[in-house]
Amino acid sequence: MASIDMKRIRNLVLMGHSGSGKTSLAEAMLYLSGGSDRFGKVPEGNTVFDFDPESIRRKISVASSQAPVMWKDIKINVIDTPGYPGFTGEISQAVRVADSAIIVVDARSGIQVGTELAWDKATEAGLPKAIFINKFDDNEARFAKLLNALHEQFGRAICPVTIPMVRDGEVRGAIDLIAQEAHSFDDRGTHSVLPIPEENMEAVEEFREMLLEAVAGTSEDLMNKYFGGEEISYMEICNAVHEGIIHGDIVPCFCGCATKLWGVWTLLNSISESFPRHSAKGSEVSIEGQEVEIVPEGAPAIFIYKTIADPFVGKMSFFKVMNGTVKGDLTLKNVRTGGTEKLGKIYTVKGKTQTEVAELFCGDIGMVSKLSAATGDTLSWTGEVAYAPVVYPEPFYVKSLAPKAKGDEDKISTAVSKLLEEDMTLKYEVNPETAQMLLSGLGGTHLENTLAKMKARYGVEVVLGEKKIAYRETIRKSCKVEGKHKKQSGGHGQYGHVKIEFSPGEGEGLTFTESIFGGSVPKNFHPAVEKGLQECMAKGVLAGFPVVGLAANLYDGSYHDVDSSEMSFKMAAGIAFREGLPQCAPVILEPVGKLRVFTPDNQMGDVIGDLNKRRGRIMGMEQDEKKRGWSIVEAEVPEAEMGDYVHALRAISQGRASFTYYYDHYEEAPANVAEKIIAASKEAK
Repeated sequence: MASIDMKRIRNLVLMGHSGSGKTSLAEAMLYLSGGSDRFGKVPEGNTVFDFDPESIRRKISVASSQAPVMWKDIKINVIDTPGYPGFTGEISQAVRVADSAIIVVDARSGIQVGTELAWDKATEAGLPKAIFINKFDDNEARFAKLLNALHEQFGRAICPVTIPMVRDGEVRGAIDLIAQEAHSFDDRGTHSVLPIPEENMEAVEEFREMLLEAVAGTSEDLMNKYFGGEEISYMEICNAVHEGIIHGDIVPCFCGCATKLWGVWTLLNSISESFPRHSAKGSEVSIEGQEVEIVPEGAPAIFIYKTIADPFVGKMSFFKVMNGTVKGDLTLKNVRTGGTEKLGKIYTVKGKTQTEVAELFCGDIGMVSKLSAATGDTLSWTGEVAYAPVVYPEPFYVKSLAPKAKGDEDKISTAVSKLLEEDMTLKYEVNPETAQMLLSGLGGTHLENTLAKMKARYGVEVVLGEKKIAYRETIRKSCKVEGKHKKQSGGHGQYGHVKIEFSPGEGEGLTFTESIFGGSVPKNFHPAVEKGLQECMAKGVLAGFPVVGLAANLYDGSYHDVDSSEMSFKMAAGIAFREGLPQCAPVILEPVGKLRVFTPDNQMGDVIGDLNKRRGRIMGMEQDEKKRGWSIVEAEVPEAEMGDYVHALRAISQGRASFTYYYDHYEEAPANVAEKIIAASKEAK
């Protein structure tokens, strides 16, 4: 494929609720434009965009994918994104490099949670938006009702561009309100232009008035024409829609049926004529938040927005040309590392098919393999500017990993390290206290998909388990105790004798003091007593958890000139510890974190009720300044109660609410909880 200059490039992301038809719309665009000789269908698993094995198996998109669509000499880089909430990291990447967004809405289901989330995501990214009402041929779909709902939810900027053509109570085609003509479609999606049927004229006049009102609001001249009753020409409307999309004054609304290829022709025309290109915004944002001018003829710079760790091809880095023109074998500076990177061959990508190109112009999207650069890196000629990174949701759903086959622990670490390169919403750690390998993601489906990749790519099978909670033990009162270690054998014996007062201490560790008079325990044995206590603190007397906040004062004891040694006094200290702590009112401490829940106001009651069941303490509530009708609930919740919170909150809020949760402190577990912890520890032993 020959390179396309910047003015003829459009970068478009498809967003919306899972099952609304995003992938089908992308396939329809590709097929109608001649980019594919077969119209792929999701149920049959033969689409260009959903080529990932897990996407085919699940019949849903689990990763973003892209393909260039050529239409009227315009190159439209279409990026299809998942609608399932466990894969929002893929949406974040696509939104970062897109220049506009089409939000796909199911005509029968109407506005769904995924519709709202897509709108918010595109708005936060400052993307120009459009709506495509899919499956409009369904007899239970009501276009006018849905358009009104869209107005109520998202504002009057949404204006119709195409509407259904209804005959005898059934949808037979679409009406283009800009060109003022009707289209009927055949099985291949090609359309015939017809005069607008008389029975549709009343609807056309009503919806065209909405369009003209929106168009008039984009300039004073058009406003004067509109109120003066003058005709606004086809090109004036197209240009006004173009300017309105860029500035957010107009959100054009199209309708069609992707699986029948209906309405896609008109949509492609509008994208090529009215949707903005990369340079329309004039500048990009740097990592410091400063505006960086886009200079199409300037020094080359690319931003890596996505990585795929392929075990056969190697690491594939997907990038957008942010500035200048990028050619193969170009050497650029990595702004983050300070090193240089040689690009080698550059490609455009259509699903899983790669096509080598000599160069890519400003605004275009491509791929290069075997770079050491990571997702979010900027590679540039000057090495002076780093572009703002992708903003990812944080993973708070944590599970332990265990190999199905013994000895595969190292293989797991290797496989996970590769997957961490491509999925920025994964986190991995080996907990030094519990010795568990822990993987954090955005939900169960997200982690299941990750495990499927590990098996398919690296031959590693893994079992998910529950994360062990790192409890602690401490004491609540003081006591004095004696510890004596005496053993006689051939030759020298062993003798150590200590008297220690244990009490609650400050800080996490051991506070060791001595108040011995007369040298009953020589000073050279004091470090051994302290070390013996520190070693014992690794395992408490209740359930074997580490002991914290312990003060120990060595106030008396005795020794033997021949048989006493450092080891003898370590043993004596251990005896004192094991006999003394049960007398000091030992308790279990559990980790507690600070939780912030971002929720719609009308679901706050359910959120708070659920937190109460989780032993949460509500610390405060406030209005969310960024989102009208939303609130932030702050609470302190034990970590043991947060295992399934990702899924529970999604169920409560139908996927709308989100949260952050970070460890804050340890506090005493309630007696009934402590009993269960101790019982579980004994059973495990």
